[in-house]
Amino acid sequence: MSRAYGYTSYGGPETETWFDRPEPAPGPSELVIKVKAAGVNPVDYKIRSGAMANPQARPHFPLVLGVEAAGVVVARGSDVEGFAEGDEVMGKTAPAHGSYAEHAVLLAEATTRKPPQISFVQAAALPVAGGTAWDALEKLGVAEGETLLINGVGGGVGVMAAQLTRNRGAAVFGVGSETKRSLTESLGATLVPYDKGDVVEQMRELLPGGVDAIVDVVGGEPMRHVAILITNPARIVSVVDPGVAELGGSFLRSGFAGVPALAALVAAGKVDPKVLQTYPFDEAPQALRAVESGHALGKIVIDLEQTTQA
Repeated sequence: MSRAYGYTSYGGPETETWFDRPEPAPGPSELVIKVKAAGVNPVDYKIRSGAMANPQARPHFPLVLGVEAAGVVVARGSDVEGFAEGDEVMGKTAPAHGSYAEHAVLLAEATTRKPPQISFVQAAALPVAGGTAWDALEKLGVAEGETLLINGVGGGVGVMAAQLTRNRGAAVFGVGSETKRSLTESLGATLVPYDKGDVVEQMRELLPGGVDAIVDVVGGEPMRHVAILITNPARIVSVVDPGVAELGGSFLRSGFAGVPALAALVAAGKVDPKVLQTYPFDEAPQALRAVESGHALGKIVIDLEQTTQA
């Protein structure tokens, strides 16, 4: 049997539960891994809430939480090539599968080998936040000498986007709370604290001519407010709010294409996923609560090799 943490129906935290299930089997284009670490993301609780559910689908509860993991391959589907049992990998879960579990099913096309220089915890932090940040910068075409504003710099996507932008030779400004100043500055970015005055006024003092590009990970009114700083609305990307299209920008769903290159940057010490909190598997509920609070600092990962403190 394989232990998992998931939910019994769509809703809030009250739907979550531990359960045992048979070790999953891979479909033709899937891999099964023994999970070493699982990333925790805002999308996890959004999926649990039912906000992202297909109205025509009939889910078979309980479902496992989580969408990304790192671990060791234990089985592969009939159509899978390029992977073997024992490979250390990281990737995104297959549809209707989750990663808060002792075993997870990954999509082979959204899986890559883990470089030996990085830990499973670091690897588990990359597929979603890292892949999203990579795709956002590719979409925006941020180049050397330009300026980027990250609306929501302190979380997983913001942390990765700031470092990748810095590596491109562009200047980074990040909107976040004053509590995230140290983290933001460690990324090579300038903090624009929303709790110390109007963000637009602060940015106009820093950059009177506006910014070249915006990555938004907040959405709603905060996104609309900072959008007036952009010199070209087509260079706004939001990873959370489709309403960005009304402003002339683009809504981006995360891909996986950049994750292998990103993993190589982490292995070379050029990017740090900033996993600032880890939780043992037994504390998976607390890990998700920390992200669901909206105030998580950096990336949170469930480490299945970490023991619970007595």
